[in-house]
Amino acid sequence: MLKKISKKFEVAFFEVEPWEQDYLKQRLKNFSLKFFCEPIEEVPLKNLQNVSVISPFIYSKINQKILQDLPAVKLITTRSTGFDHIDIKAATQAKVKVTNVPFYGENTVAEHAFALILSISRNIHRSHERTMRGDFRLDDLQGFDLKAKTIGIIGGGHIGQHVARMAHGFEMNVLVYDPFPNKALAKKLHFQYVTLENLLKKSDVITLHAPYNKKTHHLINLKNIKLIKPGAILINTARGQLADTTALVEALRKGILIGMGLDVLEAEKYVFKEERELVSPQFTGNPRQDKEWLKTIVEQHVLINSDRVVITPHNAFNSKEALQRILDTTIANIIAWSQNKKLANQVIIK
Repeated sequence: MLKKISKKFEVAFFEVEPWEQDYLKQRLKNFSLKFFCEPIEEVPLKNLQNVSVISPFIYSKINQKILQDLPAVKLITTRSTGFDHIDIKAATQAKVKVTNVPFYGENTVAEHAFALILSISRNIHRSHERTMRGDFRLDDLQGFDLKAKTIGIIGGGHIGQHVARMAHGFEMNVLVYDPFPNKALAKKLHFQYVTLENLLKKSDVITLHAPYNKKTHHLINLKNIKLIKPGAILINTARGQLADTTALVEALRKGILIGMGLDVLEAEKYVFKEERELVSPQFTGNPRQDKEWLKTIVEQHVLINSDRVVITPHNAFNSKEALQRILDTTIANIIAWSQNKKLANQVIIK
């Protein structure tokens, strides 16, 4: 039984859908809740001066300016595992705590990764498009078996581990690159740790499951795509910035990669909200930086228009069960903070 909260803390949720609002209202009856379907940048903040908690999703950029405009905020509880959209340093300086949802969709994202792998390996997307036109020819639809192929998993965390388990079901060989190897885990899940270079050289399927930060920015780039085994496919269900879009286009053009499955893009917000975002303040006014963004946007359209690339709209997390786990963890984060309890999911940058 939860303790009754004497003060009704105000909580603002951003990028929230109607069904989520109903669920949150039922579970957070002792709080004053405000809901916005837009990212925080598109919401007038002058009416949120008493809000103590904000809960964004991944498209809300929480920076020093936002925190200055919301002086009463004491907790940011993002409804995601990744927190690269939050300036943790600025939050720490403002004495604002940050929590995330560290585990919610390990199997969910791994399943989506394999959906993309199978779509490419058996040309399911092209087959479907062709039959929708009433064309049942098999020309150019020959696929390849996953059995006995090598899958290279970049990032051996919870999602990567689920991918390894699934890969063994297809009788694949499993390689993993991770900066923090765990020999006991490798033995348990029957995979081999290798360097990133060796993984690229030996893998028929490369799948990205690393977090995004300064060290993982453009983990796949113009320099190391030359190491990729010719004829490989690449899957990214993590963060678009892990792979340089220019490198992906080049690898596709040269036939280094014969296919890609991308649930994320490097500048995906410009695709998902193109008409509005192309004139937004996201463009810095710095000619060099803005030119790079425009170049990335154009190259993304090369990928989108290729029948060798399957793109889904950042949908890997989007299962009924995973979404409920996200909300349940977010609710627990808010209640724990309101009761001055230790935050189990607090983000602390050391």
